[in-house]
Formats: sequence, structure tokens, C-alpha cells
Amino acid sequence: MLESIIVAILIGCVAGWLAGVIMKGGGFGFLWNAILGIIGGFVGAWILSLFNVSWGGIVGQICTAAIGAAAILFVAGLFKK
Repeated sequence: MLESIIVAILIGCVAGWLAGVIMKGGGFGFLWNAILGIIGGFVGAWILSLFNVSWGGIVGQICTAAIGAAAILFVAGLFKK
């Protein structure tokens, strides 16, 4: 149980950083990007389920979370200005 939580947090951190890089200036710093990456895992899974897409493995989880985090950063960037 604890290991799963730690892995989810690490995947979220990587995905948040990756989303910040993808969005170019859309980031809010490492800590907030990491938090958005963790939340982005849920959002990305929801977005991909709409298209009936499912990826396996850790790389798939990172990609899914990065897609969700990028979507969150995009929406948050609209309110940031």
C-alpha cells in the first residue's frame, strides 16, 4: 500500500515536470507542477477513457498523467493571466 502511494507520487512528479516542459511557461514551479501531475493522473485517465485508450506499464502511466497535467496547466494558464 505505501509503495503504491510512493510510486504514484513519483509518477505524478515526473508527469508534472514533463507537462511544465510541454506547456513552455505554463508551469507554476516544481512543487505545484508535481501536485498537478498527481491530479493529472486522474484527469488523464478520464480523458483517455473518453477515447477508449488504455496504456500499460510505468511509461503509459507517466504519459497518461502528463496529458492530464498538461490539460490542467492549460486551463490554469487561462486563469493565471
